[in-house]
Amino acid sequence: MKRKRDLAITFCIMFPFWLVLSGRFDLFHVTLGVISCGIVASFSGDLLVSAIGGGSLPKVARGFLRYIPWLLLQIFLSSLHMLRLSLHPRMRELIDPRIITFKSGLKDELALVTFANSITLTPGTITVFVDLDGEFRVHAIDSKCAEALPGEMEQRVEAIFGEK
Repeated sequence: MKRKRDLAITFCIMFPFWLVLSGRFDLFHVTLGVISCGIVASFSGDLLVSAIGGGSLPKVARGFLRYIPWLLLQIFLSSLHMLRLSLHPRMRELIDPRIITFKSGLKDELALVTFANSITLTPGTITVFVDLDGEFRVHAIDSKCAEALPGEMEQRVEAIFGEK
């Protein structure tokens, strides 16, 4: 019963995204969307819904809805920073790549994955390594990018998964 519920929830999350991203609403394409979302949900239904450990699904979903605009803003601001770095006359002096290591307080696997992917989505930083104990190694292109980690992003991910 739980497996069917997880599958249905995963399908209900994926299908609206499929509709919006495909931009095609005729019977043929909607049918393809139902079939493809059904296949993907059958393979991954237990990964998304069951992986949410710390909080209930509606609470985590609300947390993600609050987190995504903030993350998009951070991606935009980091893009501006990368643009400034690349166009600055002293670009070679300002770019100072480094690997930083830190220990995250996140416990949930999905929270660790969310945090690692958020770091990588933000221009100027790439998650190189993360383990289940929360140890992160991140490549940062300059000191400003390195100083921001783990910081507010980790706190917001903690809030999504109820680890705060």
